[in-house]
Amino acid sequence: MTRYLALREPSANHVYTQAAGPLALAELALLCPEAADVAEVDLAGVSYVALDADGVPPLLGHHSALLALFEDAGSPGEPLLRPVGVERPEVLPEDLVTIPKYPGKTNEQFTRLMVNLALAAVRRPAGRRRVLDPMCGRGTTLTTALRLGHDAVGVDRDPKVLDATAAFLKTWLRRGRLKHSADVTPVRREGRRIGRRLDVTLTPPAGGEPLALAQLEGDGRRSAELCGRRGFDAVVLDAPYGVVHGAHRGRPGAQDAGVRERSPGSLLAEGVPVWAGQLHRGGTLAIAWNTRTLSRDELLATVRDAGLEPLDDGPWRDLSHRVDSSIQRDLLVAVRPTD
Repeated sequence: MTRYLALREPSANHVYTQAAGPLALAELALLCPEAADVAEVDLAGVSYVALDADGVPPLLGHHSALLALFEDAGSPGEPLLRPVGVERPEVLPEDLVTIPKYPGKTNEQFTRLMVNLALAAVRRPAGRRRVLDPMCGRGTTLTTALRLGHDAVGVDRDPKVLDATAAFLKTWLRRGRLKHSADVTPVRREGRRIGRRLDVTLTPPAGGEPLALAQLEGDGRRSAELCGRRGFDAVVLDAPYGVVHGAHRGRPGAQDAGVRERSPGSLLAEGVPVWAGQLHRGGTLAIAWNTRTLSRDELLATVRDAGLEPLDDGPWRDLSHRVDSSIQRDLLVAVRPTD
């Protein structure tokens, strides 16, 4: 076996940097189960993630924190690093995800980790995926999926969010001189207007089949009604933390639908069965949430009640990390059974 050292990319903020090492180890173990002796090592004052493998693992280039890869070609006491090429999955430039800056934006590196693990757990034939974020905000999950060569659909109840996403994408596509279309149109059901949708198609710089992104106005708990019958390979969302962004209580259209509460429990209890029903067999649901407002056991019960199989052992239990004094974020991934 060959010993490899992966150099981690700097994190976007100091708090996430403190958790980046353990998260990098867990993500690598889940993306590359064929790797052995995965551990953090320090070499000349620089931190690396070390692993042993028979050749470069196929999904190592997908890792959210990978900056560069080296082969440990030295001997004890005399380190020597040889650069190793890694196949990367990105088909669009990084600034598609990193340019937008706004309060409450999920760290781009963690968003990439969520998408990576959700897609890696899909039990369907390999290929281009279709990803849904039913609480997409300004669309970091959507653009992350698009950058990786997948189609993406998002839902958000704030009309200003759709306007901001449309304005950014139209400008970015025009400046990048990419062949594209981008249109905002009304959505009607039974002759009644229920919102708007943004539809974007673009051809990557290297060519190939056009990619598609759509964002719809509406309540994420109604995503099945809004998105139609076509299913998804993965549903990925960063749920409200119950600190700044509260969860909306009550069913859509009910008297208390606009009331905010601290715990996202009721929102997820209503939403998870809907999102589970939108998954293809073998598809995955990935939810990041604040364990200070909803316990892991409570969310596990909700996911199981929706007919999904949680991935809840080994490194899947090593994804919890501190965001700030009121937010301890965790990630739960579950699979829709294939039979």
